[in-house]
Amino acid sequence: MTSPTFDDVCAPLDGRVVFPTGWLQGRGLFGGLVTAAMARTLEQSAAERPLRSLTAEICGPVQPGEATLERTVLREGNAVTTTTIRLVQGSEVLAHGVGVLGKTRTAERDQVTLPRPVMPPWRDVEVVDLAPPMAPDFTPQFEFRPIGPLPFSGGALAEHQGWIRPRAPGRERDAGYLAACVDAYYPALFMLEELPRPMATIAFTFQPFAHFEGLDPDAPLFHRAKLIAVSGGYCVEFRELWGEDGRLLALNQQTFVIIK
Repeated sequence: MTSPTFDDVCAPLDGRVVFPTGWLQGRGLFGGLVTAAMARTLEQSAAERPLRSLTAEICGPVQPGEATLERTVLREGNAVTTTTIRLVQGSEVLAHGVGVLGKTRTAERDQVTLPRPVMPPWRDVEVVDLAPPMAPDFTPQFEFRPIGPLPFSGGALAEHQGWIRPRAPGRERDAGYLAACVDAYYPALFMLEELPRPMATIAFTFQPFAHFEGLDPDAPLFHRAKLIAVSGGYCVEFRELWGEDGRLLALNQQTFVIIK
């Protein structure tokens, strides 16, 4: 029997999703799987209005099993829809978000001012197998090709980069796919540490630019992350995803809590 693809394990239908085992990140599910389900649910509800922004908070540990995704449209205009989304298990809201979906308007001002990363060809970068107990339960679901030092090397720079893709991605290349890929790598703070320490994402701000036309769907995406600030046991990190041809595919800001 073939292994389930990412599409199989992140398949919201009619406001419901059944999360699988094997995707834990600490006490709860991998946050990228949660935000991917939220992104896909939002896009299913707004035909021809791609997701432009998702601001989400993971309020508590989501568990394997069935969950309900509840949407409330705050406003639907001629081109933009703003919708809240809540992930509920049992009687608890465990994740909450606001999605902004919008029609394509004009391309005359399209540009990216963010410097492109220097990306060595992904086939030339060795795959590093991350797995428990040194990495979360979900990490074997992804193929990591990090460039430079590995986490817990006690380095001087809280930043990292490398290629990433699900090992069994399925067919869809959408905002949900990007949400999972941008979240899969370890926090940049780990580059300064010498031993693992528990951390968790509590806020996730995500802007997908899901322009996959012309890209090899089987190629990994290039991930770049940098720690911006740490204060009182909370840290903020910026992340990016790029296609192998140098196109920007997603931006992400995360707030992590340093548990201990």
